[in-house]
Amino acid sequence: MLDHRNERGRRQYGRQYDGAVPATTGLRRAPVQRRSAERLGRILDAAAELLDEAGYEELSTRTVAVRAGVPIGSVYRFFSNKRAMADALASRNLDEYVRRVSIRLAVARGFGWRPAIALLVDEYAAMKRTVPGFALVDFGIPVPGARGAANHLVAERLHILIARHLSLDPDDQRLALTFVVGVEAADALLQLAFRTNPAGDPLVIAETKELLNAYLARILDA
Repeated sequence: MLDHRNERGRRQYGRQYDGAVPATTGLRRAPVQRRSAERLGRILDAAAELLDEAGYEELSTRTVAVRAGVPIGSVYRFFSNKRAMADALASRNLDEYVRRVSIRLAVARGFGWRPAIALLVDEYAAMKRTVPGFALVDFGIPVPGARGAANHLVAERLHILIARHLSLDPDDQRLALTFVVGVEAADALLQLAFRTNPAGDPLVIAETKELLNAYLARILDA
C-alpha cells in the first residue's frame, strides 16, 4: 500500500468518495418527486439529441422544451440557461461513466492495473461512439476553461475508484496528482483520436493506453 503523504495534498488533488452518486451540477433545484425526475431526464435527453444534431451554439432552452414535449417553464424550473443545462448533462455523463466502469471492475476482480486502465479508456471510447450528446459534451461543456475543471473532477472520481480496486491508499497525494496528470494527457489524445476519426482512431487510442501505462508504471509498479 502506498504511504499517506499529507492532508494538504489530499485536499488539493483528491477527496474521499463514499460511492453515492453526486448531486447533478447546473441545477437550480433538484427533483423531489419521481414525476419531476422523469421530466428532468426527458429535458436532458432532448438536450443530448439536439447537441448531436445542431451543436452547442444552436442549443437553446426553447428548442429543448419543444423536443422534450414540456412547457418552457419546466426547463427554467431546473436551468437558468443552456450552459447550466449542458453542465447538468456533463455531470450525468460522468455519473454514468463511473457507474459503467464500476460494474466492469467489479466483474473483473482479478484485473491488474494495466487492464483496469485499458478498461477506462475503452469505456470512454464506447460512450463517445454511442451515447447521445457525448461526442460534444462528454464531462465538460465546449467553452474556454470548462475542460480543465471537468478533467480535475474526472481524475478525482477515477483515482478513488482505481485505488479501491487495487487496494491502494485513496488518500495518497502522489497517486491523486498522478491521476490528474494522466487524465489531462489522456483527454488530449482521445480528443485527437475522435477528431481524426469520428469512430475514434484505433492507433491513437492504442497510443493513449501505452502512454498511460508508461506514466502510471512509475507509481503503480513501485
